[in-house]
Amino acid sequence: MISSAFAQVLASGRPEFNRRAAEARRRYPNFDAAAFAGLLENCVDGLVQLALERAPDRVGGVAMAVYDVALELVGQGQGGPLAAQAWRELAPCYPALLLAQPARLLGMLTNAALHLERSGAARPAQWLALMAALAPQVGDWQQLAVVGQVCAWRAGMAHFRIGAIEAADALPEALALAAFGVGQGSWNALRTVLLADPWWTADEAERQRAQQGREFGSFSGFGGAFAMPPQVRPAADGFWVRSGDRYNLLVADACGVVLHGATSDEYEQLQAPAARGACSLSGQRLSIGRRQIELTLPAQGLAVTANQHTAAVTSVYSHAILLFPLR
Repeated sequence: MISSAFAQVLASGRPEFNRRAAEARRRYPNFDAAAFAGLLENCVDGLVQLALERAPDRVGGVAMAVYDVALELVGQGQGGPLAAQAWRELAPCYPALLLAQPARLLGMLTNAALHLERSGAARPAQWLALMAALAPQVGDWQQLAVVGQVCAWRAGMAHFRIGAIEAADALPEALALAAFGVGQGSWNALRTVLLADPWWTADEAERQRAQQGREFGSFSGFGGAFAMPPQVRPAADGFWVRSGDRYNLLVADACGVVLHGATSDEYEQLQAPAARGACSLSGQRLSIGRRQIELTLPAQGLAVTANQHTAAVTSVYSHAILLFPLR
């Protein structure tokens, strides 16, 4: 049930609200009225109450703008749990931006969350939590966009890393550091570390876990990425991957692993490998510098390939790729 405050706002503008709802039903034949009612009750209501508390003179405009976005979201079939969570839990963390341009804020947060969900590689819940934690330091739209990009990288979008680091140059130093999970220090120094080592993260425990390897991929027949045991070749930003007649670019770092489509020509291009001796296999033992890692796969059919920062282990008996930082 909606609050009495929201009910009063709806009642005061009933003809216009009804007109817009009727228009949405005509535009979207499969418009889900129940989903829309749920979004109003569980999400829009809270945002209208926030406007009533912070800027009573603007509550009507905010309510109408949020109502319109809710109509579009449900009409496009995107008003699911993740979008609702972004509206309910994240949007109120940015009250100044919400009151200034409610449609813009909700659009940015919703589109970002849904993009992460559709990627299949990201962790939307982590993105929401990071964005909420950083909200008190975000002062304008540019900062919001950059922080969103950095948090998307930290939540699994490995291919966002370089862009996120470069975009963070525009942030105040304290916010740039916080966005990457660092409490204090120099942004220039942190930037140098981030660019030099894709496997660096402020989370020491996560760095230690990465040393033991990260497994990516499984048999496509069970919902995985590869129909055949994959073969890999080094690329500047990751690894070219061949599985049967399909080709991909795999990008991996401290925060996640992402697989992009690629072509056979790209796979066949010669790439400069890592320095000789960076890693080697002896039976089931993988050596990376002074680290010795015992693999559980049969020694026969094992192969290791390295680019400048990562070793990738494959096996003719596995549909997975094992990834290890070289540092």
